[in-house]
Amino acid sequence: MQEKLKDLKKIAEERIKSVETLDDVEQLRVDLLGKKGELTQILKGMGKLSSEERPVIGKLGNEVRQLITDSVNSKKEAIKASMLDKRLEMEKIDVTMPGKKYKLGKQHIISKMIDEVTEIFMGMGFSIAEGPEVETVSNNFDALNAPKDHPSRDMSDTFYITEDILLRTQTSPVQIRTMKKAVKEDNLPLKIIVPGRCFRSDSPDATHSPMFHQIEVLVVGKNITFTEFKGTMETFVQKLYGPETKTKFRPHNFPFTEPSAEIDVTCFKCGGAGCPVCKGEGWIEILGAGMVHPNVLKNCGIDPEVYSGFAAGMGVERLAMLKYGIDDIRLMFENDVRFLDEF
Repeated sequence: MQEKLKDLKKIAEERIKSVETLDDVEQLRVDLLGKKGELTQILKGMGKLSSEERPVIGKLGNEVRQLITDSVNSKKEAIKASMLDKRLEMEKIDVTMPGKKYKLGKQHIISKMIDEVTEIFMGMGFSIAEGPEVETVSNNFDALNAPKDHPSRDMSDTFYITEDILLRTQTSPVQIRTMKKAVKEDNLPLKIIVPGRCFRSDSPDATHSPMFHQIEVLVVGKNITFTEFKGTMETFVQKLYGPETKTKFRPHNFPFTEPSAEIDVTCFKCGGAGCPVCKGEGWIEILGAGMVHPNVLKNCGIDPEVYSGFAAGMGVERLAMLKYGIDDIRLMFENDVRFLDEF
């Protein structure tokens, strides 16, 4: 048995030196020292030895086990070191090569326009109000003085969820919510703007989208006249499109304002001389507005004999298209980085 242990020791050393992978080293350890390994099989015969031979063979067996264990561990470390050296050689960095360029994102043109408009109105003392995109028919139409037969109420124009619930077609319902809350909390007068998404059942084309963004403007207080309305909107237009920009108020009809007006501005491209952008007219329509209709004030619990106000609604995409010369609204929703990088 002693000779077998010595032979195993010699053979084990040679076999450990010859292996080249970690898996092979581990398999060799199991073959030599495992429960069914060669050393275990030899030591099973110790029961047949005399009491004098057992201590000698036991000591030799432990020495062989320790030597094999140490040799296996040393071989594993050597293989790991070799693998690391090869990896470092393959993955070394050439510090003379230029680094990778990481492209930074930028603010979307719609968000940029909302922030720009918001900043202008906040500079005039307005605060921001928000409301839900899923609205009631009452807030979206009834309280805003829209007649029962108004075309905008048709299912061809509006996304209805139920008979009484819809996706808001404008940010104007936030007017109603804000005025009712102000009456309840005795918090008049009001100066708010309402940026947000709106939804209409439109087929996408160059100037229409079923989802778009709008900014509502509302002022309610005592002795608010058309003069304040006109001055506020002219200030806004000049800050957005430049100090030389002029405005024109054309009579119009909206159910929630009286009198109502559509506001035109001198073409930013030609300065009013006439060009393809303004179709030779020198003027471009940007928004609809007017003095808040007395019925709207009444619907919110506000006495129109005491309070008055004005409101305006503008499409964010339209403002952006006019300011930056964009001819297709769909470009703003396709998220082509090449297009967005232009702004």
